[in-house]
Amino acid sequence: MPAPDGGLDLERPAAAPAPGDVPAAAREPVDAATGAAVPVGGRAARQGRLGWLGAFAIAWLAFVTLAAVLAPVLPLDDPNENVAAIVNQGPGTDGHVLGGDALGRDLLSRMVWGGRASLLLGVASVSIGMVVGGLLGLLAGYFRGRVDTVLAGAFDVLLSFPQLILAVTLVTVFASGQGVSSTRRMVVLVLALGLVSVPVLGRIARANALAWSQREFVTAARAMGARNRSIMFGEVLPNVLPAMFSIALLGIAVVIVVEGGLSLLGVGVQLPTPSWGNVLAEGRSELRQAPHIVMVPTVVIFLTVLSLNYLGDVVRARFDVRESAL
Repeated sequence: MPAPDGGLDLERPAAAPAPGDVPAAAREPVDAATGAAVPVGGRAARQGRLGWLGAFAIAWLAFVTLAAVLAPVLPLDDPNENVAAIVNQGPGTDGHVLGGDALGRDLLSRMVWGGRASLLLGVASVSIGMVVGGLLGLLAGYFRGRVDTVLAGAFDVLLSFPQLILAVTLVTVFASGQGVSSTRRMVVLVLALGLVSVPVLGRIARANALAWSQREFVTAARAMGARNRSIMFGEVLPNVLPAMFSIALLGIAVVIVVEGGLSLLGVGVQLPTPSWGNVLAEGRSELRQAPHIVMVPTVVIFLTVLSLNYLGDVVRARFDVRESAL
């Protein structure tokens, strides 16, 4: 604005904002102790903080895990017992919280017991990927050269197979036909999905090992005469694990969804052992008459997968895991 003498008035303060024009930062909640803006919802995950969604995710996962672990001692009905009074009946019928399925089995009991199979399958198969893929990726990223060429090529070959088709093929070949026990089917499923997760977690471990093995503290350890094994497991591995853990959480979520898909194809967890996937698969024929049979496992799977994905994002942001480098 011009000054009285015709020049520019550089001392005049800027005009005050309109009453409704509040900066975005001012609209965010502020921590009273630090004065910093408190992340809300998805912003918390991107900044490596839990937020209220993180608290919900931890609470939900703790709830379903404890329910699955304590299923044998909880006051639940037999998941395979048929009760005629609750056939296709909705929640609250005859004291059954979630109602019954098409055969009159208590849906709450089947969901709790089904959580044992689904969560065990997810954790066990991803653990195989963590151990086998992590070790191979660590070797490839640390030693480089021919070791890296061979192992990276093996990862690429495994990743070239459609993962769901590979899992279906392995289960069909090794755990199909009459007389196959549910335990054998579960073991084959764990090994098949574990094999599928090996190249994914192996590439994560390799990419991070390539970066960390060139850091100054690793060079110093070599200069001090430390052995390769000591450097790999004592210096490099602790820095690789956070990235693997963040992807492992996502992997467990993927396995739970894949198990549901395999059950729909008839090669999932074998009945009478319940799982979230085969409860959903059995209820699809009753979708019009009793939609709650499908909706209950769908909501449980959705909340579990959402919680695992969110916590994986929090871990990735907290430890600055860069997806572009993986």
